[in-house]
Amino acid sequence: QVQLVESGGGLVQPGGSLRLSCAASGSIFEINDMGWYRQAPGKGRELVAAITSGGHANYADSVKGRFTISRDNTKNTVVLQMDNLKPEDTAVYYCNADIWDGRPWRRVMKYWGKGTLVTVSL
Repeated sequence: QVQLVESGGGLVQPGGSLRLSCAASGSIFEINDMGWYRQAPGKGRELVAAITSGGHANYADSVKGRFTISRDNTKNTVVLQMDNLKPEDTAVYYCNADIWDGRPWRRVMKYWGKGTLVTVSL
């Protein structure tokens, strides 16, 4: 079994910062891409940022220059540093990871955390 557990959400004023963390645990042999998605009320889930095992990152246009994704491959963690937050960043943020458990007959599986709420408001 694999689990992804997020932490770090909360309420912040516009212009403020938050740091989201996600830790993967369980039957993990290899983690490929890791990322953060978000879902605002009444909207679909969208990619915020993703990072490869080699450290190459890509971002949604709406967060470029404000958010930074990073990972620690030794700890199976991924972090999203969010600066200059805007009200439109309000959403539930989900951690995502593509994980292989090492068994030859199993393929890479996509796992999701349960989400953490980020609210940007005065």
